[in-house]
Amino acid sequence: MSGTPTVWSNWAGNQRSTAALVVRPRTVGEVAAAVRAAADAGRTVRAAGSGHSFTGAALTDGHRIDLADLDTGVRVDTARRLVTVPAGMTLHALNDLLASHGLALPNLGDIDAQTVAGALSTGTHGTGARLGCLSTFVVGLTLVTGTGEVLRCSPDEHPDVFAAARVGLGALGVLVELTLRCVDAFVLRAHERPAALADVLAGLPDLVDGHDHAEFYWFPYTSRVQVKTNDRVAADDRPLPGWRGWLDDEFLSNTVFAGACRLGRAVPALAPGISAVSARALTERTYTGRSDRVFCTPRRVRFVEMEYGLPRAALPEALDALRRIVDGLPFKVLFPVEVRFTAADDIWLSHGYGRDSAYLAVHQYVGMPYEPYFRAFEAVAAELGGRPHWGKLHHRDAASLAPAYPRFADFLAVRDRLDPDRRFTNAYLRQVLGD
Repeated sequence: MSGTPTVWSNWAGNQRSTAALVVRPRTVGEVAAAVRAAADAGRTVRAAGSGHSFTGAALTDGHRIDLADLDTGVRVDTARRLVTVPAGMTLHALNDLLASHGLALPNLGDIDAQTVAGALSTGTHGTGARLGCLSTFVVGLTLVTGTGEVLRCSPDEHPDVFAAARVGLGALGVLVELTLRCVDAFVLRAHERPAALADVLAGLPDLVDGHDHAEFYWFPYTSRVQVKTNDRVAADDRPLPGWRGWLDDEFLSNTVFAGACRLGRAVPALAPGISAVSARALTERTYTGRSDRVFCTPRRVRFVEMEYGLPRAALPEALDALRRIVDGLPFKVLFPVEVRFTAADDIWLSHGYGRDSAYLAVHQYVGMPYEPYFRAFEAVAAELGGRPHWGKLHHRDAASLAPAYPRFADFLAVRDRLDPDRRFTNAYLRQVLGD
């Protein structure tokens, strides 16, 4: 159940810590015992997923819980379209499980390497004007609290904890099991095309509301974007040829792009030209496929990221300011800016709480300077009412976040009750939630 002290690093390599003890529980009882053991040792405890957060959310010098071996069983109710899985299962494994039962999640982000608990705890989202973040699919959850109690929650059982823990940052307890609402398996038709940014913004309502899922990428130093729409169709009637998928998703988006980023890092003056070439390298294509395989694409080029959810009406102003920021930086930006959309939800610490949102994600290639870029964008986003993604880099603290979330105080009250001794705290949670 336990191991020697181990260094843990996230996917991007920008967060690292060494735990005093690593615990790999196989049962919920062992998770509860691990929390109590940390309390007896006077140490904090954190659960770590697959490391796809850019923040220090999973860091600890106390006890770290690895849920990869946790086995709570898998229960699939095809008639009610519900699935119950261990919290340490990855989204990739969950997607395959659901497909084998003729089911799917209604929406996904663009990667599937995260654990289910990690994705939900940070408010992971996809894009779709009528869909909220992935946590809106949760209908039941089980967590181990700071006192070692096992608590089962739903809209009818401990509803306040349920409202808080669906996006809980790991501050309320260790999630051990999740029940998710699914839909019948479906096929998506993807349409990707280059466009002018001005044209996309002029037709934004039609783009966002006229498709099941819509997003676009703006290439810095250009007026060009790549637009992607995904819509449900009856049949997989236009599968992407294997060579074309390899060309666009592996060769151009990963291999060639990685080489371009390395070149841009070595010779920054080339960055605007690289961005212009990138904007035109991905040509128009239409294809169909199983929903999760269309939503999720490989990400092999390492980067750091900041993302803000904004009131949807603020998007043009935010993009205009972002273009000026990029042009005025003393260094170059090598990654495109991603723009996505979600519907309002009622989850207390969801970035989409109470409002339809547009998300802007800014990235920078590993090894390149990024903090002045991110801070300048954050100042604009915060002024426009933006809320930072909990799993992406930001500099906000509890004092500035509290006014942005109407139920922030309610969340803290649940935290006080479930973790009165702050067994699950770390530097990141002290920053965003206070002591």
